[in-house]
Amino acid sequence: MDDLKIFELKVGVFIMIGVAILFIIVFSIGDINLVKKGYHIKVDFNFVDGIGPSAPVRVSGVGVGQIDGLKLYYDEKEKKTKAQLYAWVKESVKIEEDSVATISTLGFMGEKYMEISPGTSGKRFLKNGDLLVGKDPVSMAKVFEDLSGLTDSVKVIVDRLKNGEGTIGKLLTRDKIHQDLEAFVEDIKNNPWKLLNKPRGQ
Repeated sequence: MDDLKIFELKVGVFIMIGVAILFIIVFSIGDINLVKKGYHIKVDFNFVDGIGPSAPVRVSGVGVGQIDGLKLYYDEKEKKTKAQLYAWVKESVKIEEDSVATISTLGFMGEKYMEISPGTSGKRFLKNGDLLVGKDPVSMAKVFEDLSGLTDSVKVIVDRLKNGEGTIGKLLTRDKIHQDLEAFVEDIKNNPWKLLNKPRGQ
């Protein structure tokens, strides 16, 4: 009976060791931070452009971590709502306190990630729980709005040219000016010496 209990105990210990090894392997493959050393920083933005948890974190273009979470909060000092990202970063990565965090996109419509540009050499490095103020990304809606405004401006200019407004518009629409200009160019082609002939008194 005692031998049976010892055998069951050995089997139980063996199974627990196997499960622990499997747990470590699965989380290592999944890049889960439980088995990696690192620290967390908070990054404040007014606008995060749709970035979400598990988005990559890069420093100088190199992947060093990921976004663990985000929340909205009201900043009493600035009297407005802000978004705060929680970023996990590898322990070996040093980030200066004046580094610049931005939200970028891989390609035009690709995956969003947070990019951190290194700060000034000699500045204090961020520690676990420190706050970094991010630089807000440009909204695509704002880009399209600006392009729409530019298109409207171009249309106005083209319409004015068509109506013969301005010097260029007159050149394009008035036949006499156009003909005189063509005649002048043709005369210079045939008599290039006129360009070198200075009027008397000059």
